[in-house]
Amino acid sequence: MIEFTDDQKKAIAAAQEKFTDLKDKVDSLSDDQLNLLFGEARSMNGWQDKDVSDDTLNQLYSLTKMGPTSTNCCPARFIFIKSDEQKKLIKEALLPNNVDKCMTAPVIAIIGYDLDFSDHMGKLFPHMDVAPMYKGNPDMNLSTAFRNSSLQGAYMMMVARAIGLDCGPMSGFNNDLVDEIFFKDTNIKSNFLCCLGYGDPSKIFMRLPRFEFDEVCKII
Repeated sequence: MIEFTDDQKKAIAAAQEKFTDLKDKVDSLSDDQLNLLFGEARSMNGWQDKDVSDDTLNQLYSLTKMGPTSTNCCPARFIFIKSDEQKKLIKEALLPNNVDKCMTAPVIAIIGYDLDFSDHMGKLFPHMDVAPMYKGNPDMNLSTAFRNSSLQGAYMMMVARAIGLDCGPMSGFNNDLVDEIFFKDTNIKSNFLCCLGYGDPSKIFMRLPRFEFDEVCKII
């Protein structure tokens, strides 16, 4: 059983009260807001010539970091490429059909995962020593880092849409080359890329099919 300190107990009580107040005030998002995030949202292939400010990227991360991860491990590491110089470096790692959409995007985000994430568990999960659970199990360490960085990348995309940005996620690139260029001499590995900016609606295609509930879901 976890033993919390008095300060931690006070923090827990405050968090419970704050969350209860929020749920009392807000039931759910509107249909338009849900469409912005999911229903009518689209992956972008082209971009308006409009800058994404550093303040917007800070706002993006400040909300992304609040999404849940296993034992609050937060393994994702983000590089936001804005400069032409750095875009040229990543260009050689892209598959040909992804070059134009990346090079014209205001921002190319590299979502990576830190295999040394457990070094920070004393800060992130201070009420229990869980670091040995990861350090002593390489397979679990890798799967936890990859899975949870994928989650954090997805949170980032939803936050981006919520604050008015558009997204163009992609896996079509050379991970080893990206790691060598951007994560050299670290234990961070690239997961996926996501272009960020203000999308050009004239560059989107028809909506592709999705499975219906009964095709892929069960209620048991």
